[in-house]
Amino acid sequence: MRILGIDPGTGICGFGVIELKGSDTLRGAAKMIDNGVISTPPNTPLAERLEDIYNSMHEIINLNKPDVVSIEKLFFTKNITTGISVAEARGVVILVCKQHNLPIFEYTPNEIKKTMTGYGSADKKQMQEMVRLHLNLKEIPKPDDAADALAAAITHSLMNRF
Repeated sequence: MRILGIDPGTGICGFGVIELKGSDTLRGAAKMIDNGVISTPPNTPLAERLEDIYNSMHEIINLNKPDVVSIEKLFFTKNITTGISVAEARGVVILVCKQHNLPIFEYTPNEIKKTMTGYGSADKKQMQEMVRLHLNLKEIPKPDDAADALAAAITHSLMNRF
């Protein structure tokens, strides 16, 4: 089973693909296949940025052939304007996944943190270290958005116990 994790964003959209073999999803059983970010230039019109995300998502899905998608739900804090553009990017990602007939599962940031660390208010460093440990990596995946996307993928594997 291949799981594509997504940390949505307009400027930087993180992605991470993990693969599970057999029914064992304990730490170290998942293997990282791919990870990275889709970056769009900040001064580019939003429509062009969304088109870049759209095209890049098609490429990522065609290259990695995931079975399911795990995407982080939005969590609005102080900046509603940023939240709206992230929601638009998230919508584009969901559209592309539906065009590929992929099942989509959504998790809140707190669900991801609690699943990964046992603590819903874990900080970035704790999360990144748990991603590293779970995937048996020598180093924490960079940039942060890619590590967050891998955490979303791992969360789906752990919450569904394939």
